[in-house]
Amino acid sequence: MAREDAVRCLRCLLFAVNILFWLMSLCILGVAAWIRDYLNTVLTLTAHTRLEEAAIVTYSTAVHPVMIAVCCFLIIVAMVGYCGTLRCNLLLLSWYFGSLLVIFCVELASAVWTYDEPAVQRSDMISLKSRMSNFGLQRHQWLTHTWNTFQSEFQCCGVIYFTDWLEMTEMEWPPDSCCSNQYPGCAGHAYNNDLSDLFQEGCGPKIYSFVRGTKQLQVLRFLGVSIGVAQILAMALTLMLLWALYYGQKSPESAPSPDAPAEVPSCGQDCTLAPHMTNALSDPDEHLLEMQRLM
Repeated sequence: MAREDAVRCLRCLLFAVNILFWLMSLCILGVAAWIRDYLNTVLTLTAHTRLEEAAIVTYSTAVHPVMIAVCCFLIIVAMVGYCGTLRCNLLLLSWYFGSLLVIFCVELASAVWTYDEPAVQRSDMISLKSRMSNFGLQRHQWLTHTWNTFQSEFQCCGVIYFTDWLEMTEMEWPPDSCCSNQYPGCAGHAYNNDLSDLFQEGCGPKIYSFVRGTKQLQVLRFLGVSIGVAQILAMALTLMLLWALYYGQKSPESAPSPDAPAEVPSCGQDCTLAPHMTNALSDPDEHLLEMQRLM
């Protein structure tokens, strides 16, 4: 009974851990997709600068194809583990344990191999101004679109201040993407009438903060550590469940004790009584008289 209760407890814990694997893997894939989208924008604005190198170093682990493939594979492994736990199948549970061990080693090696601190300073933001001179050119439409998208979403203008556009380009006022309330010609109207309608903060500090690490990156690192701890727990639970199931199947069947009383013949067996016993049972009065005489 105690072994059955232990197996039931281990199965419930493995069910919960596998569901946790699914949820954390999906969260990692979602956050990585968000980071990858913004990372492409930042890499476009910081091309050929130290900020680009720092961004690659910071986010290489988060968006590396190996890590994305590991998360996808972990979802499949969790399904196999769930089925193996449900059916108490030793082969599936063994494959589940081996797969978790391989995934854990790959994650650990990738984390150690790619860990590095970005060598970047705030003064490197000035190098972003060199990318502003190509704004609006026909052959650099992709750069123009990236600047407009970044300024609109992060509510910033220029690198340090919106006057950077007037300094680095031949524009008479900033782009319309610098307006807090955007419409065609809003930047010219704001520049000539009310500067408060333009974003006052530059995009340089925001890009620098993104390169140094965002909250989303911290969440991703926390999920990575959590999923590693969950893998260690799942491997330990799987080993205990395998041990309980294997030795439960190999345990010897209960045999009768040698000190147990002999089995009484059943009514269907051919049982014969001794002649004197037959006579005694047939005439109780004679048996009683014989006992009195002996006494």
